[in-house]
Amino acid sequence: MPLSSINPTVSSRVPIAIPSLPNSKGFSCTSFRIKREVNLCGRKVPNLGISLDLQFVTNSVSGDSGASVEYDVPFPNDYSELLQQAKEATELALKDEKQLMEIEFPTAGLESVPGDGEGGIEMTGSMQLIREFCDLFIKPEKATQTRIFFPEAKEVEFARKSAFGGSSLKLDYLTKPSFFEDFGFVEKVKMADRVKPEDKLFVVEMLVVDELYKEAVVNTSRQMIIFNGELDRIRSGYYPPFFYPKLASLCKTLFPKMETVYYIHNFKGRSGGALFRCYPGPWKVLRKARNKYVCVHQQETMPSLKEVALDILPSA
Repeated sequence: MPLSSINPTVSSRVPIAIPSLPNSKGFSCTSFRIKREVNLCGRKVPNLGISLDLQFVTNSVSGDSGASVEYDVPFPNDYSELLQQAKEATELALKDEKQLMEIEFPTAGLESVPGDGEGGIEMTGSMQLIREFCDLFIKPEKATQTRIFFPEAKEVEFARKSAFGGSSLKLDYLTKPSFFEDFGFVEKVKMADRVKPEDKLFVVEMLVVDELYKEAVVNTSRQMIIFNGELDRIRSGYYPPFFYPKLASLCKTLFPKMETVYYIHNFKGRSGGALFRCYPGPWKVLRKARNKYVCVHQQETMPSLKEVALDILPSA
């Protein structure tokens, strides 16, 4: 629609993408009003009582691909919106040739924290959310090329009888119970017995995934998604390196190769809020005000949960 046809009584918003400076951690949005004749996109716009709000859209700058407009994804209102956001983020990551991805969010409620829900209920809820995500993300003709791994055989059996009943997706497991399981040692099944040549995508709901990644994903065209694998337990030091050396080593061996495409972690208390990321956008620290989440900090790399809880949120 030509500018001349704008109703003088209507205030229109014209989004303009402004590249941020390299190494910038954030850019605040603002607006201003045109009062006099200006040159806009090569055309002069006279002051006819038109009030044009120019809204700045922040850009992220990548050293490899140059500037790209940042997606301003809001905190989801429900799980349906969350899964749609996660689906779109994963699709964008695959276009960028990401091979190892993480999706992590609370399953006992969008604003819940670890421990809020009962173990059995959370497990059932997580299975259902994996099924709903797969139904959104995976095309029916590719369902038989997708293998979903659960921690143990008993969980696979439970999934087939509940959330994945009637699904064409392949369900499997990678470990068996072990006396030394609490120390990060489990009895692993052979990869050759579980991974098949036609497999193209792995969706994994477990901590111990390094062997699967090394043997079945590296140097192949396959992709792997760690879905609610509770990797924050490793990041936060829940498993002390002295007692759990194999798990702790993942911070140096596996995590640097992984792209967290969708993430929510909530913080309760006086300085409560949430750490939120939707690929390819930045990591955002959010605080809820008047039933709406407001971004108080953002950066390109993931901050530690300790930094968010003790530094960023209290000072926001």
